[in-house]
Amino acid sequence: MYCSKCGGVMADGAAFCSNCGQSFAVAAVPLRAPIASASVAVPVEGGVAAIPAYAEYAVPRVEYAGFWLRFFALLIDNVVLGLGFVLILIPLVFLTGLHEFLGQFHPDEELNDAGIFVLMGFVFLLATASLVVTWLYHALMESSEWQATLGKKALGLVVTDMAGQRVSFARSTGRHFSKIITNMVPVFIGYIMAGFTAKRQALHDMLAGCLVLRRNS
Repeated sequence: MYCSKCGGVMADGAAFCSNCGQSFAVAAVPLRAPIASASVAVPVEGGVAAIPAYAEYAVPRVEYAGFWLRFFALLIDNVVLGLGFVLILIPLVFLTGLHEFLGQFHPDEELNDAGIFVLMGFVFLLATASLVVTWLYHALMESSEWQATLGKKALGLVVTDMAGQRVSFARSTGRHFSKIITNMVPVFIGYIMAGFTAKRQALHDMLAGCLVLRRNS
């Protein structure tokens, strides 16, 4: 390994030259490619000397997000979604007069068929709205430039494909709905897998071909 400033010999992986003190943002790494046989002229006493040409490049360090970081990110997301539902639902209940209708039901009174039908419809509507909003929240944000929901963003996490690239909306959607299968695994094992698999993937990450990484600052 040679210093790009003075041509002095450097130890592999050194961060600075012991001869001239030249520092490097990343450790100098030899480029072991077909062009490794090329040489550059370096001034030395009495003339010039040809030394092998080396390139300096940064090898990106991949840091996978562990179980607990992802768990706390999920807690933040659930709080955000919960507050969002409350802020939207309460005004709608009052603006539509639904609170007056619901006030007609009493626990000690038997509901008629019409009342049961309306109540079931209301519950179904809430469940559908919750499903759609949760899906769009995760799929849109994880496929955006952020590559993360608010919870993941707060903890410096990003969702990528297996090559570390930004995921598409379709892949993010697939990852979200793959959680249905993860939820079917007993004792939350599908989620706990993020704590011990090689790439810290939960079951839905594996099914969708995704990674959750810590963003390097």
